Amino acid sequence: MIILQMHKFNILLKKLFYVIFFITFLSTSSTIVFAQKNYTIVLDAGHGGKDPGNLGRKGSGYKEKNIALNVALLVGKELQKQKDIKVIFTRNKDVFIDLWKRGDIANTAKADLFVSIHCDSHTSNAYGAGTFVLGLRGNKKNLEIAKRENAVILLEDNYKEKYAGFDPNSAESVIGLSLLQEENLDKSLEIASIIQKNFTSKLKRLDRKVKQDNFQVLRETIMPSVLVELGFLTNKKEGRFLNSSSGQKQMAKSIAEAIESYVDHLKLNTVTASVNEIKTDVTSKNDIEFKVQIASGRNLISTKSYNFKGLREVQRVEVGNYYKYYYGITSQYKEVLKSLKTAKQKGYTSAFVVAFKNGEKISVKEANKME
Repeated sequence: MIILQMHKFNILLKKLFYVIFFITFLSTSSTIVFAQKNYTIVLDAGHGGKDPGNLGRKGSGYKEKNIALNVALLVGKELQKQKDIKVIFTRNKDVFIDLWKRGDIANTAKADLFVSIHCDSHTSNAYGAGTFVLGLRGNKKNLEIAKRENAVILLEDNYKEKYAGFDPNSAESVIGLSLLQEENLDKSLEIASIIQKNFTSKLKRLDRKVKQDNFQVLRETIMPSVLVELGFLTNKKEGRFLNSSSGQKQMAKSIAEAIESYVDHLKLNTVTASVNEIKTDVTSKNDIEFKVQIASGRNLISTKSYNFKGLREVQRVEVGNYYKYYYGITSQYKEVLKSLKTAKQKGYTSAFVVAFKNGEKISVKEANKME
């Protein structure tokens, strides 16, 4: 009996040793660990309540608000099957929600993505699906769509105070809206392209392309955001398709699959930084180094070259709740100026040179004296 107990004790000791060794190995050897997080997706069904949206052809009985809600709920149902995706609806029933509130819901939730769902209309027999991100390129047709979707502002209480100086019927006001920050715009274009590809390649919908426009609902958000126009309720065939249970399920599945693909890409490019990764690799004899700061923000982005327009050996440093991204680390000021020129040619027009001594930031002028 004593021998059996000793044998069991030895086995336990061995297991404990391997556990301690494994933990120690991970803590000392690992440099990049894939982040485990949930991704919050806010789904916004356009219009609602006293705002029916567009009503399609005369006598059709279609209501944009109902179709948008049905599709949004179906998209959410698909996404909720994924354990790492959290879905929030701006509305899950037929109620009126102010445009500013829709964005506020997403911002408060610190969402990773905002998707607003709508249906289009036109006096012609136009048809096809389109996806929009924030911005404006002066296209008159697109401007009319933006003005029509923004007109809901006039139904909101105290809209003059909430949107001071903004007239949804004024081209000048629409054009005057600012573009989304570059980082969010890139991501918005990415998800918009995936959605549009699914509509056209899988459902064979006419491709009305990814476009930029100043929709107020997108302007209110501070994360990657898109507005989807499922199709035209004013087109007899397309209106019938979008108003049908089958059509809504197909459109919803395409959007959900696009969001899942987008989230998968976020997972690949979202990692947890380690101490080893942010150490300085290049120093001079005086421990002076120059770098080009190309970006900063709250998003933790993999330093792969394809995330930085082809720039290689990008360094990421965590500073409080932000991350700073540097390029062209060198001990030579002449060399960092070449890197600055390269970064600006790649599109990082606001890039600038910074200097460090023994890891502490100093002025570039002071660093030049020490070089």
